[in-house]
Amino acid sequence: MNAAATAANYADRTGRWVAIAIGFSIPISVALDNVLLAAVFVCFCLGGRYRPKWDAIRTNPLSIAALALFALLTAGALYGEAGAKESARYLAKYLDLLFLPLFVFLFRGADDRRLGLHALAGALLATILLSFALYAGIPRPGWFVHNTVYPVVFKHNLTHAVLVAFGAFVFFQFALAARTTVARALWGIAAALSVINVAFVVPGRTGYLVLGVLALYSGYALWRRRGLIVMFAVVGLSLAVAYAGSDLLRERIDRAVREYSAWTSSKVADPASSVGLRLEFYRVSLEIVRDHPLIGVGTGGFPKAYAEKARGPSPFEVRNPHNEYLLIAVQTGFLGLALLLNLFWQQWRLATRLATPLETHLARGLVLTIAVGSLFNSLLLDHTEGLLYAWMTGLLYAGLQSPEMGNRK
Repeated sequence: MNAAATAANYADRTGRWVAIAIGFSIPISVALDNVLLAAVFVCFCLGGRYRPKWDAIRTNPLSIAALALFALLTAGALYGEAGAKESARYLAKYLDLLFLPLFVFLFRGADDRRLGLHALAGALLATILLSFALYAGIPRPGWFVHNTVYPVVFKHNLTHAVLVAFGAFVFFQFALAARTTVARALWGIAAALSVINVAFVVPGRTGYLVLGVLALYSGYALWRRRGLIVMFAVVGLSLAVAYAGSDLLRERIDRAVREYSAWTSSKVADPASSVGLRLEFYRVSLEIVRDHPLIGVGTGGFPKAYAEKARGPSPFEVRNPHNEYLLIAVQTGFLGLALLLNLFWQQWRLATRLATPLETHLARGLVLTIAVGSLFNSLLLDHTEGLLYAWMTGLLYAGLQSPEMGNRK
């Protein structure tokens, strides 16, 4: 083997290990994420074998769907009234979509996919245990998140709640797939701790919703209609018990009801009202989409378009509508919204062709997490959630099989 081939093999192997390490970094450090992403790109370029890489990308429907959405967002940066700097800032938020095809190639090995999933699981478990430790009263180290009253470690409470809710689902699926009783019990305990953390320790209405949806899917995946009915009952009973027994949960739900009622009666958003502000964001965003239905106002054009359309001066600059579907539609019109929905649909439809039932369920749980969470947050715009989606989609769909081999339900 000549020196060039040896260097290419080393770059490929290093790239795979770096891609695995990103799974551990995602819940922990944005700075480390960026360093590792840069390393992945460099290794991908230095690894050679560009024809096999291109073949792996172009034959994977998820890669094509992600690239199509990013291409439209790139085109959106060329029109509209946003300045070049603002357009570039928003486009950079969606760069994770460009890395998704790279992960599809790097995670082509089943062992690499398994290690990546366990790296993510390890970081999530560490996050949960440290959160419980803070809740129990240990001093908060200087490198933990500080500007929060909640017992969170590496991320703020909304991101923490989404990650831990999805972590509960990951641990539960690991428990179902475990081959030994001990492993099944340990993963089950991890899932239970995650649920407790989301429900009682770190508040987050998006986390509650994601957890409930994933519980319903888990019931359906296990026992179909009967499981869905049973899980509806379990979720409803759990919510009633938690509402009665947790002052934190009860206060969050009651406040949401009050804020919704206040907004619907006055149609004026109180700056201190989380629900009221979101409803106002949605109202104004829908008006912008109505005025620019086909191709939107351009990538990065949301802040200016919102300021011009809002009824009166806002106490702060509105950078996104806290709804990924509306944000994409405002920037790129119904065409962009269609590409986003196509990305989610392709992921759901092709999940039955993944390498194992575990990967199938994780893929569908991931799309449910992002699709549901994006109703109330711009998750693909947010670094951690957007990278989680791109990284895990690339990891799971690297094992996509031919239609003849995969047809599980």
